[in-house]
Amino acid sequence: MKIEFFEDLIAWQKGRELTKAIYLLTEAGALSRGFALRDQMPRAAVSIMSNIAEGFERGSTSEFHQFIVIAKGSSAELRSQLYVTLDVAYITHADFDKIYAQALEVSKGLGGLKAAIKKRKEGTR
Repeated sequence: MKIEFFEDLIAWQKGRELTKAIYLLTEAGALSRGFALRDQMPRAAVSIMSNIAEGFERGSTSEFHQFIVIAKGSSAELRSQLYVTLDVAYITHADFDKIYAQALEVSKGLGGLKAAIKKRKEGTR
């Protein structure tokens, strides 16, 4: 299958699902009162999808690779923030496990995409 649009990328689709889950999480329960995390976590999640989209649309393999690296960094940032929410009892272990697994899946997908782009980039030199 040829990828024509960033919306076709599984990494972007998974990032979108993760972003929705983060928004729902931060609007509910104790986390809705943790102002810094409530604001930062959605930004990190949106950054993942946005960097995938922007990198893809740039049309350059090198730039796409760089934006995937940034998206992967945002994924790590989000996972780290999830630990804080767990440590201060803003979320349950069950919620943490569910969303952390989603975030890890996104990160692994980005890692695979990054490797594929790097291979393509090195092949075009």
